[in-house]
Amino acid sequence: MTTQELVAQIKKKKSFLCIGLDVDLNKIPPHLLKEEDPIFAFNKAIIDATHHLCVAYKPNTAFYEAYGLKGWKALEKTIQYLNTNYPEIFTISDAKRGDIGNTSTMYAKAFFEDLAFDSVTVAPYMGKDSIEPFLAFENKHTIMLALTSNEGAFDFQTKKVEEKELYKAVLETSKNWKNSENLMYVVGATKAEYFAEIRKIVPDSFLLVPGVGAQGGNLQDVCKYGLSANIGLLINSSRGIIYASKDEDFTEKSKLKAKELQKEMSKILSSRI
Repeated sequence: MTTQELVAQIKKKKSFLCIGLDVDLNKIPPHLLKEEDPIFAFNKAIIDATHHLCVAYKPNTAFYEAYGLKGWKALEKTIQYLNTNYPEIFTISDAKRGDIGNTSTMYAKAFFEDLAFDSVTVAPYMGKDSIEPFLAFENKHTIMLALTSNEGAFDFQTKKVEEKELYKAVLETSKNWKNSENLMYVVGATKAEYFAEIRKIVPDSFLLVPGVGAQGGNLQDVCKYGLSANIGLLINSSRGIIYASKDEDFTEKSKLKAKELQKEMSKILSSRI
């Protein structure tokens, strides 16, 4: 999916919502545990109930790898279901990969070719040669960690190196990498006050923003400083939507939670579309 196609979907649905499919078998409705593949059954139900309200889904691969081969098969079935039935949806593999060049090439092939995701999250600590193999794939997007929403982000990301915060140096350096136009960035919603500074460095890039909802991030604050000329935001909500209920009405409750965010986004976009 191209950036232009993603923007077109945002405008059509009046939504820049991304739903995180982080499936914990201890949290899904108990009646689904009787299914042959409970993880896929849960994902399919959530997708069918909410696809018209969001533009992206983001499975975190840890929640699938934890269940071994069955979990990986469920992930494969989920992405195949999305690509077959809802090809307009932007898919994100939240894998946070990043290694030496030849290893990154194999990671990129796994997520872009074998699983056919539109994008994958990566960690930039190992630098250019760990990220450029992902960027080499045409019409695929590499979403690099920039400023995250977890408490430990302050251990390194905001430390100054030669009078500049490290996350700013990472952003600036990444713009010079080959095929950097395929880069997006992860910026946590709980760091809303940083968005204005980030937009000075990457004014047009898409930002994937976790932390709205269960982690306490505020959508209005993020949009105030983070929206770009082409919208440029994907706001992720995981637990707040998918675990809205553990009863048999879970799909309806999830849809209602997604609708609340979509309506808020629609109001924000109304002055821009």
